[in-house]
Amino acid sequence: MSPLSLIDYSIIAAFFVIILLVGVVMSRQAAKSLEHYFLGGRNLPWYMLGISGMSGWFDLTGTMIITSFLYMLGPRGLYIEFRGGAVLVLAFLLTYTGKWHRRSGCMTGAEWMTYRFGTGPSGELLRLACAVMGIITTVGMLAYLVRGATLFMGMIFPVNPVLLTIGLLGLASLYTVLAGFYGVVLTDMVQGVIMIVGCIIISIIAWSQNAVPDSATLNAIAHKVTGNPDWTASLLTFHVDMPHGYEAYNSLFMAAMFYLFRNILGGMSSGGESRFFASKNSREASMQCLLQAVTVMFRWPLMISFAILGIVYVSEAIPDNSKIATVTQIIRQENPTITPANWHTYTSTIAHHPELSSPELVNKLQNVLGSNWQSSLLLVGSSGTVNPEVILPAVLLNGLPVGLRAVMIVSLLAALMGALTGTVNGASALFVRDIYQNFIRPKSSNKELIRIAYASSTLIVLASFLLGLAASSINDIWSWIIMGLTAGGLGPGLLRLYWWRTNAWGMAAGIFVGGLAATAQRFFDPHMSEWMQFTVMTLTSVIVTVLCSLLTKATPDHVTRYFYRTTRPFGFWGHFTKELSIEEQHHWAKEHRNDLIAAAIALVWQVCLFLLPMQFLTRNWAGFGTTAPIFAVASIGLYIFWWKNLPSADESIPNFESSPESTSKPTNETIPASS
Repeated sequence: MSPLSLIDYSIIAAFFVIILLVGVVMSRQAAKSLEHYFLGGRNLPWYMLGISGMSGWFDLTGTMIITSFLYMLGPRGLYIEFRGGAVLVLAFLLTYTGKWHRRSGCMTGAEWMTYRFGTGPSGELLRLACAVMGIITTVGMLAYLVRGATLFMGMIFPVNPVLLTIGLLGLASLYTVLAGFYGVVLTDMVQGVIMIVGCIIISIIAWSQNAVPDSATLNAIAHKVTGNPDWTASLLTFHVDMPHGYEAYNSLFMAAMFYLFRNILGGMSSGGESRFFASKNSREASMQCLLQAVTVMFRWPLMISFAILGIVYVSEAIPDNSKIATVTQIIRQENPTITPANWHTYTSTIAHHPELSSPELVNKLQNVLGSNWQSSLLLVGSSGTVNPEVILPAVLLNGLPVGLRAVMIVSLLAALMGALTGTVNGASALFVRDIYQNFIRPKSSNKELIRIAYASSTLIVLASFLLGLAASSINDIWSWIIMGLTAGGLGPGLLRLYWWRTNAWGMAAGIFVGGLAATAQRFFDPHMSEWMQFTVMTLTSVIVTVLCSLLTKATPDHVTRYFYRTTRPFGFWGHFTKELSIEEQHHWAKEHRNDLIAAAIALVWQVCLFLLPMQFLTRNWAGFGTTAPIFAVASIGLYIFWWKNLPSADESIPNFESSPESTSKPTNETIPASS
């Protein structure tokens, strides 16, 4: 093995000291008010929010799981990540859903529900349902991050990965509760710069690999290691051969189209996030998305570089693939009760501390894997193959020189911290603003609310940690979150933006039933296929939302009218559309047409943006020559249909808390004229 040096540990320690100092410095600024704590006073520039958003997409666990698919499939692993890792929802946030939500003047997504449906009993119930569902979803997302963190820590550090993850979560929690949104955004900017520098460095190392001087050589090595004969190809195909445990992705084309459909639906209902509510105006809400898309692009050359280096490393560390199955059998004979969830913790303990294992076990492993058996053991998965989810940390530990290795570890820990802090801050806002202040203690002081934010952040992290330890793999928990849990709220989320007859009773029922169904599925049928999870949860929530909306009283016209006039959405709005003047109808129709065309173009533009650096690094010049012109045309299309039609910086946006609707008393006179 290649243990970390004193230089490596010093660089890592310095990073954490700086993080804590920033938290302490920013705590006074964050504690000024609830709006300062959760939204930075709505005075942060778009480029800071954009870099912060990039850091949120650039999480460590996601980077590990996407690297695993690129390791197995090459650049075509991108198509599996249409399910979420390719962040295709950015196309919709960029073009219209981000600005729609910013126009509300709200602080949280749950508060936005009151803006949409009013403050009556049904609206308040919905606000509560959304807050609870948002917190549950956050716990699931954090559990996913925790699972990735334990795998990463187990590969890198010679200490129990569970204990290290506890320490990291504790530090992230302390930083989040101290610094609030100010600190989250500021640190995300620093971490974002570190990550981009790390991406460039790893890409240069992968490009200069002597073992893979051309595409044909790389393809041959990858075929031997992964069994994939077309590893460097980037064209979407109908079928690929996946290793044990990943057979669900054999029909690559169908999986990609299914995930694309899911992301289009998800993108059309997105936007209720802190970074959009915190924007100065709807123009800057859109601008930050462009920066997010461009900067998150750096993640793909980083991950394909780790995949290339991983293939070279595995080919050298375990030249005979049959030895992996033998090692798995030896481990199971030693510990017959071992499960996939604790496999990596068990094997990392053996590798890092062989003195704690029986000499007979160590001798067997050494006889099969050779003198570097400890490093090779960390690659072995519970299914009898190389565990693709540990390729990234394996390359970090064994393929980089001293110092540079620490810089990359810091950049990935920065990605993990960025995702943790932003996610925890958003969930804490839901509890404090939408549950505690709205239902429990409406007259609570600012100091009390900040303390409740501290406590809720801590409890959310603790629940996430326990759930993350129970997951069998990163892919397992991510699949459930995307295809089950969030799908349960997808139907209501869509209907609220595009159908005037959706009401709070219907949406609350849809969210509740969809979330309950997803939770029940996780406990009673955890092996349900992804497409079945998505279909069942989405259809269930849509049917329940529509039926309950039609069986209960419609949202009062003055509430829906206020929402419609301030947000200006397209869709099925019945008599509210007819109330607009001819000039307004023409102006809105033009904006909607440009938004929809721009969204379609943005999807193509974004896929090309991610493919190009991977085709370059795998030396797939034919694919690069095809993708580059498509990207150029899409860029021109975005300029014409999106950039030239961005909202003006002085577009009127109400403060919902002080607006007439916040007291459920809007009148025709209080509705601002459309621009």
